[in-house]
Amino acid sequence: MDQTDFRTPALDALAKEIIPEQHFVFSADTARERFFNDTRMLDVKQDVHNRFRTNPTSMVGYMINNLALAGTEDLLDLGCGNAFVLEHLRPHLADGTITGLDNAPAVLDAARARMHGTATPCTWIEGSADDLSMLGDDTFDRVMANYMIHYVPDLDRCFTEVRRVLRPGRLFQLTTDRPDSMLEMYQVHFNALKAMNAPTHLFKATPKGRLSLENGAPQLQKYFDRVKTVTWQDQLRFSDPDPFMRFYEVGHNHCCASSEPDERLDEAFFQELRRLVRAQVVEVIDAHGHFSVTKYTGSFLCS
Repeated sequence: MDQTDFRTPALDALAKEIIPEQHFVFSADTARERFFNDTRMLDVKQDVHNRFRTNPTSMVGYMINNLALAGTEDLLDLGCGNAFVLEHLRPHLADGTITGLDNAPAVLDAARARMHGTATPCTWIEGSADDLSMLGDDTFDRVMANYMIHYVPDLDRCFTEVRRVLRPGRLFQLTTDRPDSMLEMYQVHFNALKAMNAPTHLFKATPKGRLSLENGAPQLQKYFDRVKTVTWQDQLRFSDPDPFMRFYEVGHNHCCASSEPDERLDEAFFQELRRLVRAQVVEVIDAHGHFSVTKYTGSFLCS
């Protein structure tokens, strides 16, 4: 791994202390109707990860390198979102094809608009990643699923379908996080919840815990002969609390606390939550010059 290693014994110890074993679970309907009824969540995440990263190689660049494209491949992107990744990947497929699938019409419309006019043929499909029945056997040289697999209703069916549409010997890239990714954000979040005596059901980890870098390989090995795990790190650094707060509130729905509104959690609750989180971030910035959010992520390369 030719990159800065941001892991420290202190962070590892902190992860064991604050990351809960239980994680949030959201349905595909919730994702479509609440998270991705527009592109705001994606837009904020993509902007922050680009502007505040410290790894000179972007996450998109890392994923493109993993795909090892020659330029003529047929590629399927499961959960393509607003085509942010595909826009960067497209020059590497000048003589190939792109198929983007997503279950959210709003972000699929954004993807279609973003890629409009490109000479690389693009096909857009509204649907779920566990139902690829509209696609033929042995159709694609590359399939990718980036930070979306935890929303898919039936993972067994999804991986069976990916194996079916993937040409023999070709590559499926599934990108996800470790459970302790963005640990510092969860630390200030949980500290604030504790100070507010918040409901216990809010103390959960990211929904990516359903299939993370820690538990994903055994699930994928049931369907693919070779599963290689490759890792990547980054650290977002904020010298101003405002971009972080936007990342926390809009990009991550208050670490999922506002993802499924409870009638007891009104706007006053979230105003106080943001106030307490912001105060901690400001304290760290004042003491150290910046507030860091360390990202532990990576991909499973399956064939």
